[in-house]
Amino acid sequence: MSRRRVQFIVILSVVASFVAACGAPRPVKYYVLDVPPAPAATSATPLPISLLVGRFTASHLYRDDRLVYGSGQVQLGTYEYDRWAQAPADMIQDALITTLRNTGQYAAVSRVSASVRGNYVLRGHLLQLYGVDQPALVARFSLHLELYDPAGRAIVWSETYTHDEPVPDKSVPSIVLAMDKNVNAGLQQLTASLSQYFASHPPPAAK
Repeated sequence: MSRRRVQFIVILSVVASFVAACGAPRPVKYYVLDVPPAPAATSATPLPISLLVGRFTASHLYRDDRLVYGSGQVQLGTYEYDRWAQAPADMIQDALITTLRNTGQYAAVSRVSASVRGNYVLRGHLLQLYGVDQPALVARFSLHLELYDPAGRAIVWSETYTHDEPVPDKSVPSIVLAMDKNVNAGLQQLTASLSQYFASHPPPAAK
């Protein structure tokens, strides 16, 4: 056997031993938000309003799929092996669209696109979505929404939801479940407030 071949076999043996010592790589876990199903249909006639929901703005942390955690008052970090199934900003936008559609109060709810026209544009900015231990562990969620009227070229409604949902233990699944509860409560509150706006500012009757 040649010396070069012996050296090659030794190198392969060392690499194989190193891989065996390291073991299998840690699996990446993915999480999603669970939007409640639509309630039973009502006989109320939807408002003649077509809502367009624009893509949410957010910091770069919420454009990535990694779960974010807080450490102290000013420091944020990300988990390496625990991730959202999609970027949080897009996930919250999808959840809002589903929640608005589930109300049955609007003629149409769609994403902003060149092929769809609407009466109003709903804009959102995801401010916070992370777990933080300060001093008790909580799932923090903050979202700002504003309603833009293209005809009047003005923002006619806006509201911010901010809440810390308690987390029973420090496991990532518990943080996600608390976050899910917090997000759904926030979206329900914001969509209810938007509904109240239209109740006090009904759209003009079609001619």
